[in-house]
Amino acid sequence: MQDVILISHLKKYYQTYQKEPGFAGSIKSLFSRKYSQVKAVDNISFKIQEGELIGFIGPNGAGKTTTLKCLSGLLYPTSGSVSVLGYTPYLRKSEFLKKIALVMGQKNQLWWDLPAMETFLLYKEIYQIEDKKFKTTLDELVNMLEVKDVINIQVRKLSLGQRMKCELIAALIHSPKVLFLDEPTIGLDVVMQKKIRDFLKTYNEKFKATIILTSHYMDDVRELCERIIMIDKGVIIYDGKLDSLVKKYAKYKTLSVVFDKYVDPKKLEKIGIVKEFDYPKAVLTVDRKTSSIAASKLLADFPVDDLNIEEPEIEDIIRGVFAGKELS
Repeated sequence: MQDVILISHLKKYYQTYQKEPGFAGSIKSLFSRKYSQVKAVDNISFKIQEGELIGFIGPNGAGKTTTLKCLSGLLYPTSGSVSVLGYTPYLRKSEFLKKIALVMGQKNQLWWDLPAMETFLLYKEIYQIEDKKFKTTLDELVNMLEVKDVINIQVRKLSLGQRMKCELIAALIHSPKVLFLDEPTIGLDVVMQKKIRDFLKTYNEKFKATIILTSHYMDDVRELCERIIMIDKGVIIYDGKLDSLVKKYAKYKTLSVVFDKYVDPKKLEKIGIVKEFDYPKAVLTVDRKTSSIAASKLLADFPVDDLNIEEPEIEDIIRGVFAGKELS
């Protein structure tokens, strides 16, 4: 597969003005101003191949949205090179803009007082989509997202979930090859989050679209992304498979046990660290390398009714990475 996105030593720095408080500070700033440099993105590099669905994660202010804006051409980089589909994004060539889409969960592109269908028709003209292709694409997206009954209702009368589905249709109506998603499930309930995730997974598989997804909901990342890129303070701290991240930073596994007879919790300490004990249930943590041996000992030496070997929560692993420590 070919590389669709290429970022090499990308930097985006800002100068911010620091003003002292009060009237005196305002007068002083007329003659002397203090500035500080903010490194929103600091010398990052990565490649993304055609059809990949990448999780781009990090805490607030890490540089995620800045990177997406550089990739979509909304921001001019301080230095470094950015290439998307062979184009330089900040040149904003019409051929490039017809091949990408940027969806920001906190930004609306639909006309508030008009039905979503009116926005779709407007985008048809903007992107110069042929009638037959427009109808085919629209029907397919409407069916996939199950919004046939709402696209002719005023946007302001729709629920948040219905609006988000229509936002996705507006972003995809011109069949972009690259899709940048910035918190697409923010504010949605768990049921609607699942529906949006299912749609994105199906869309990626069906159309081989290249997708970069930022999200604070780890369920989005866990269910959709094999590869993740983690950024913190403008610097990439991990780029690789999600499974590899778990193996690298989570040094333990969790054994969840249900006993059919009472056992002395102190005897369980020979197996691993007892995190919880509320008969008949117990939760132990053991070294991931010896987890199968620990499970065998539990089954052999204790009256076990049920036993599950589990990985630690992705949220805990990610939190540990950003804190600069391994889970143990």
